[in-house]
Amino acid sequence: MAPEPASPAQLKIRRVRLDTGRENVIVISRRSKGLRAELFRGFSRVELRCDGKVLLATLLITDDGLVAPDEIGLAEPAFRRFAEPEGRLVTVTPAVPPDSLGAVRAKIQGQTLSDAEIEAIVGDIARYRYSDMEIAAFLVGSASFMSSSELIALTRAMAQAGTQLKWPETMVVDKHCIGGIPGNRTSMIVVPIVAAHGLTIPKTSSRAITSPAGTADTMEVLARVNVDADEMKSIVAACNGCLIWGGHVNLSPADDVLISVERPLCLDTREQMVASIISKKVAAGSTHLLIDLPLGPTAKFAGTAEAMRLRKLFEFVGDRLGLSVEVITTDGRQPIGNGIGPVLEAEDVMAVLSGDPAAPVDLREKSLRLAAHLLEYDPALRGGAGYARARDLLESGAALTQMHRIMDAQGPSDCNSDLGPLTFEVKAPRDGIVSGIDCLQLNRLGRTAGAPLDKGAGIRLFKKIGDRVEQGEPLYRVHTFDKPEYTLAETAAVADSGYAIAATTPRGKASP
Repeated sequence: MAPEPASPAQLKIRRVRLDTGRENVIVISRRSKGLRAELFRGFSRVELRCDGKVLLATLLITDDGLVAPDEIGLAEPAFRRFAEPEGRLVTVTPAVPPDSLGAVRAKIQGQTLSDAEIEAIVGDIARYRYSDMEIAAFLVGSASFMSSSELIALTRAMAQAGTQLKWPETMVVDKHCIGGIPGNRTSMIVVPIVAAHGLTIPKTSSRAITSPAGTADTMEVLARVNVDADEMKSIVAACNGCLIWGGHVNLSPADDVLISVERPLCLDTREQMVASIISKKVAAGSTHLLIDLPLGPTAKFAGTAEAMRLRKLFEFVGDRLGLSVEVITTDGRQPIGNGIGPVLEAEDVMAVLSGDPAAPVDLREKSLRLAAHLLEYDPALRGGAGYARARDLLESGAALTQMHRIMDAQGPSDCNSDLGPLTFEVKAPRDGIVSGIDCLQLNRLGRTAGAPLDKGAGIRLFKKIGDRVEQGEPLYRVHTFDKPEYTLAETAAVADSGYAIAATTPRGKASP
């Protein structure tokens, strides 16, 4: 008679202070009393179980005493998601691959997936059941070809995978910028203008991924942005709007996972971009969406033909999911505003809202134009009157008052708002006129300086395209906090300032 299989051994949870990004990682001792480590060598993923709760994770084996033989260590993301206390007994078994991986293999082979198959894939991704390699396989398969029906199914599934907000108002407006332009903090001006008018605008924003600051990073200088769904509803009820971090509300959680793998692979296709943006806006309960699409040589999109194709795709998917979408193209040749980095960008925003004569004109005007579009969704506002209404709300101080209401409702920030004390200036190499600014290079330079991790790190711009400069005149100033960042940023700026200076010809003389 064959012996009955032994029940899985149990180990005690121990919190291990390891930041593994978004990846679920668990650690066992090679001398584990409950697990024979050598049996798990063939498995890259394991299942952690406790009272019906299941967590898939990557298994690491240690020899250095990080965990005791009767313990299992959970790195920070795994500990947070599993949400069980230290000392709780759990079992660990080899992970069973998700059934939806069969659909991923079919997609790689060129097949068109059904709505149910895409929903299953998105659900498993949102529950962290996929490894990065498996997510990459899905992204690569989707990047080669995605039908209209697949795109709609993907967007809908992503919107339904997390929190779905509902609002009592019949019209809920929002705006989104495609990104890539440093200092483009128009949302922080548009939201208080639109909210002061009386329209509902519950703005959920992202943190920086590849830039020196996202809207959430910048708003965090002024107020708390880690707000849950119930708090968000209370803030919007009191102020008509908010400016919070969308990640804390859990809107379209699969999108955050997909983005973390897309970026290193440079797989930001049109379809994936549309699914990402539309899914979050649908989940946020928006009815009308304005998309800012900057065009420029170092922006995400350079030409009008590509922008037109993207606009049609946004409108098509939005229409199928009950969201009215308007896409406008804007000038993406250079940064907007004078600051790059959370503190510097927040200063620009408050200068515009306060009516400071020294406030950046480009940020003010672009914000007014975007706000005008949103205001004209209001049927009570005469067509074409949006800009004048937006300007009146800004110049009267109503928008500033509304911004202070939003800040008070969200609560004070505990971020350090000091500027980085270690600075250097990048100066014009010769007399001439600024003929070009590389947005990508300035983004990289701002991050090298320490932003957004250091809120006060970043770049203060002194010159824009078309400005005349003299040799030795400062083009911009870089702020850092620590000597290593200072050295790295200075070296990067010397190698490539990001500025092009065109030579000028003395008056009355012809160019050679």
